[in-house]
Amino acid sequence: MKLEAKKFLYDIQTACKAIEQFVAGKNLEHYENDLLLQSAVERQFMIIGEALSQLIREWPEFEVKISNAREIVDLRNVIVHGYSTVENQTVWGIIQGDLLVLSKEIDNLIR
Repeated sequence: MKLEAKKFLYDIQTACKAIEQFVAGKNLEHYENDLLLQSAVERQFMIIGEALSQLIREWPEFEVKISNAREIVDLRNVIVHGYSTVENQTVWGIIQGDLLVLSKEIDNLIR
């Protein structure tokens, strides 16, 4: 695997781990009442989406290796361009239901 592709994967991996640390021991109520936490999580999702977008632009074969790749990039676009429409419950649902899958897939690709 090319070094540049690995850099994107490491950026995604690092951002996933950061989100996991930020929300450890928290629930949706904590998330909804903590603007700093929301901002930190959304920033990491922007990094994930941008790194993934660049990765699949250069190496399209990664799109099929990462579940919901397009949706992840779309989330980044919503956070950046449609920030007023971002719903805390949706973001929290992604954290609870999809983040671990993404993290495991990225770990496997890095190996």
